[in-house]
Amino acid sequence: MGRRRSIMSQQLKEEIAKELGFYDVVQREGWGGIRSRDAGNMVKRAIEMAEEQLAQRSKT
Repeated sequence: MGRRRSIMSQQLKEEIAKELGFYDVVQREGWGGIRSRDAGNMVKRAIEMAEEQLAQRSKT
């Protein structure tokens, strides 16, 4: 199976990694060094952020 192109920007990934507390691992080992659980939590947080943005847009 080939690698997919990332949908999240590098800036967003770094912001979420900092928020979730494992950005130090990313700096030391790169994105391949994070745990599967951390990657899953990143996706979950990105979805939450997108849902929040959609909710804000629907209010206006």
